[in-house]
Amino acid sequence: MQVISAIKSRKISPEQLFMLSVLVVNGGNYLYNLILGRILGPAQFADAAVLITFLLVLSFVAMTFQLVTAKFSVVFENESFQNFVSKIYKNATVVGIVLGILIIVFAKQLQQVFNTSSSTMFIIFGVGVPLYFLMSVNRGVYQGKQEFKLLSITYQAEMLSRLLITLGLIFLLNIQSSLVVAIGILISLGFGLVPFKYDKLRLKTAGIIEATKAKQVRNFFVITAFYELTQIIINNSDILLVKHYFESYEAGLYASLALIGRIVYFIAWMFVMLLLPTVVQLNKEGKKTAPVLFKYVAYIAGIALLIVFGCSLFPETAITLLFGDSYLAMAPLLSKYALATGLFAISNIFAYYYLSLDRYMPVVISGVFGVLQMGLVIFFHNSLEQVVNMQILAMFLLLVLQVSFFIFDSKLKRK
Repeated sequence: MQVISAIKSRKISPEQLFMLSVLVVNGGNYLYNLILGRILGPAQFADAAVLITFLLVLSFVAMTFQLVTAKFSVVFENESFQNFVSKIYKNATVVGIVLGILIIVFAKQLQQVFNTSSSTMFIIFGVGVPLYFLMSVNRGVYQGKQEFKLLSITYQAEMLSRLLITLGLIFLLNIQSSLVVAIGILISLGFGLVPFKYDKLRLKTAGIIEATKAKQVRNFFVITAFYELTQIIINNSDILLVKHYFESYEAGLYASLALIGRIVYFIAWMFVMLLLPTVVQLNKEGKKTAPVLFKYVAYIAGIALLIVFGCSLFPETAITLLFGDSYLAMAPLLSKYALATGLFAISNIFAYYYLSLDRYMPVVISGVFGVLQMGLVIFFHNSLEQVVNMQILAMFLLLVLQVSFFIFDSKLKRK
């Protein structure tokens, strides 16, 4: 009886539930990509990788709204919170519609730039863009209020629906096309809105936010948008540039490399989701926030080391198991790419930590090195190995500067 009561007393906390959920979501997303890679082969997977990369780019753009919503869901209360949420829902909807229309209008040009076999896939993708922005604000409310159970459900619904619908269409209709991938993404965005708090959506009657609070929101929004732009550059520019500079076969190989190597980044993202509302709340209460940073840096550094070590010991095994023999040419680069991603994941925690505290210098530093990474790849892309080496160089320097800023800032506070 004591054992049973002990087990019952050990309840999973909402934070632990969310972390477990994120691991499941990442696992599902990886399974989705791995199956597509095996079914489509390197050349066709290159097209699918462009769509998946577009989805990641979209997620970073929409993440601006999510992080702003999350932060001010902690800061604002009662009527101020209601007015704020209504306003940001309205703005997110407008931005989503505009971006969606732009993608649809320039679908042909996107096809030419990224050497894809179809422009229709961009049109289908564009239709779903407004849904993603609504979904992100909804998630921001849950994140800020630390309603991690509901937040977990939205991620699970999006992942599971995309996985099942896409693979179902491929196997049932025997269609191996990027159009199927686009349709799966579109439908999954609708599922990602579940559960949705409709009572917060008042587009026609959005309340007025006080001038000082509106300025606070606007400043945070601008700097967050800038940082998410750097995230887009650092995380996705390499895949898009490789697709531009290299043949489809090589681009497909590189996409598989990036997918495996980014495991550490996507695992690290769950800590960012937990860090922001925690740091904002502690800062609001006048408590120390640095211990939270140290904890998550230690977690991510440990995970990164394990993944890099595993990739260096068993590169062929990892690629064969995940993608198959067709992608084995990327084995020598796997640990290098994982290292670049690990360095970025650690430096990313520092940037989000200071962003939570309305300190923006680390964000500027990330922006500079995001542009540097892209510039290095543009000028040095004689081989895929050179592309990866340029990323390691940029991310190593970025981490050194982020750590240096933290040390310098900590010394100033002690004086």
